[in-house]
Amino acid sequence: MSATPPESAPQPAAAPTQPGAWERQVLENLVMEVVREKRRARRWSIFFRFVLLAIVGAVVFGGVFGKYVDNSAKGPHTALIEINGEIAIDSRASADSINSALQDAFDDPQTKGVILRINSPGGSPVQASQIYAEIDRLRAKYDKPVYAVCEEVCASGAYYVAAAANDIYVNPASLVGSIGVLMDGFGFSGLMDKLGISRRLLTAGANKGFMDPFSPMPEAQKTYALGMLEQIHKQFIAAVEQGRGKRLKVNDQTFSGLVWTGESAVQQGLADGYGTVDQIARDKIKAPDIVDYTPQENVAERLAKRFGAELGMGAVREFTRAGWSLR
Repeated sequence: MSATPPESAPQPAAAPTQPGAWERQVLENLVMEVVREKRRARRWSIFFRFVLLAIVGAVVFGGVFGKYVDNSAKGPHTALIEINGEIAIDSRASADSINSALQDAFDDPQTKGVILRINSPGGSPVQASQIYAEIDRLRAKYDKPVYAVCEEVCASGAYYVAAAANDIYVNPASLVGSIGVLMDGFGFSGLMDKLGISRRLLTAGANKGFMDPFSPMPEAQKTYALGMLEQIHKQFIAAVEQGRGKRLKVNDQTFSGLVWTGESAVQQGLADGYGTVDQIARDKIKAPDIVDYTPQENVAERLAKRFGAELGMGAVREFTRAGWSLR
């Protein structure tokens, strides 16, 4: 006897579909997304403007009211100026920056002497020679001593500057000297030949492409470049000989560009002895209180850099969240 299959349960009736309903929904969603995106962009625009205004205000405030490290010490003191890193036109150790600090230090009637604390591998011979000349001028004008204290490295242009001081003091393990000049670069002409690449360089003037890294260097240009280096080297040597005088024990390696330890530098007359900033202030200048005249990055500059970095990262995150890409 066969069983009769049960009747299937009744199905709910499908909701009526209005013509064009889903298209309208998609369009509404799209319009709302555009509106939200515009609001987001407007908020970011306002935010950027306020932050930019704040940064500009901080920089202006710092430029007007900013000063070097507090030099308001009362009574006689030793002025300290630090020369750190590369000596270059756009660095903290540029001639403009260091010379301004030197002028402030010498001009203070309570300054009894100046110490240059040097940790630098050198840099621009132009910047170094300008600092050298300013030290020479200020020493003569104010009759105040200047001492160079070389710590880790005092080489090349940094030693050029140190040579202007009355005396140079080092640590036995300091690296000192490197009285020489160099011009460096790369030459890619051989590699280009192997790759089948030709250099299309058009010039008006036979030597306008001087030192072009993608062209072979003619022998005449090499000779000319060496002549320039020799001229600058002689200027460097003259400055060292003027600054060190009879203390310098010249041999065939003195001006070869070699660097020496502080111990060897003292033996060769490139330095006068061993000493630290505190020792020289106390024992030589007789003014143990030290006031730092080194040009410093003021609060406004630090805030501007920090805000700039964080602002950029915030913008990238927001653009990424919005599905944009930066190319």
